[in-house]
Amino acid sequence: MRARLGSGEVTLRRWREQDAPALHQVVQESIEHLRPWMAWVSDGYPPEAATAFIASTADDWVKGTAFNYAIVVSGRLAGAASLMARVGPGGLELGYWLHPDQVGRGVATRAASLLVAEAFRAGAQRVEIVTDVANTRSAAIPKRLGFTVVDRRPPQEPVTSGEDGLDVVWRLTPDRG
Repeated sequence: MRARLGSGEVTLRRWREQDAPALHQVVQESIEHLRPWMAWVSDGYPPEAATAFIASTADDWVKGTAFNYAIVVSGRLAGAASLMARVGPGGLELGYWLHPDQVGRGVATRAASLLVAEAFRAGAQRVEIVTDVANTRSAAIPKRLGFTVVDRRPPQEPVTSGEDGLDVVWRLTPDRG
């Protein structure tokens, strides 16, 4: 995987150790927006969590278990996006979140599009996005990018207050991308 993706207003880049304070701030500003969907913010997000996350991203990258990127909009941290090797051989799961000020501007769609292209360039046979059935904003992204619903199932991660407890699994293959 390449360390930097995209050009122009929206770019993705690998996390750097010095990003921890900015990550903590962006998450703090986004907690109410993220809490309904992201279990990792349910009890807040202390500065140590940002530092630990960024440290883990380097290890994940080396192991090939996840490729985590900072989403940068016009030079400012706006959220995060990842490709994770947790959906079986040949597949990568794509995840994303944004600061609420960036929602509805096409940023998550652009970030997801960049990651899909990178996954297929790197040889992935499929990319999957998992959304809670209640998270219609998040589900709009795979719809826009041509993903197809392939499953509806109970969540594999802890359910948060905003979720209905039914995951929708979206899939895209290179022949459809």
